[in-house]
Amino acid sequence: MLAKARIVAEISRIIRARRLTQTAAAKILGLGQSKISALLDGHFRGYSQERLIWLLSRLRCDVEIIVKLPPRRRTNGRVSSAFA
Repeated sequence: MLAKARIVAEISRIIRARRLTQTAAAKILGLGQSKISALLDGHFRGYSQERLIWLLSRLRCDVEIIVKLPPRRRTNGRVSSAFA
C-alpha cells in the first residue's frame, strides 16, 4: 500500500505542477472526473500498482523497474521507489 500511495502522491504532484483541472487530468488519464477526485483524495484501493504505473505513463513519465542482488551483508531484498 505504501508503494501505491507514493505513486498516487506523484500523480497528484504532476497534476498540480501542470496546473491541470481534474477534468483535464481525467481526459489525459482516460478516467472520469469523479474517479480522479477520489484517487487524489486517497481512495486508490481498487487500483493495482500496474494500473497506477500506467497512469504515470499517460502523464508522459518514464517508469523504470530495476531488479538487482542485495549486498552480501543483507540476506533479504528490499523494495524502494524514487521519483525524479
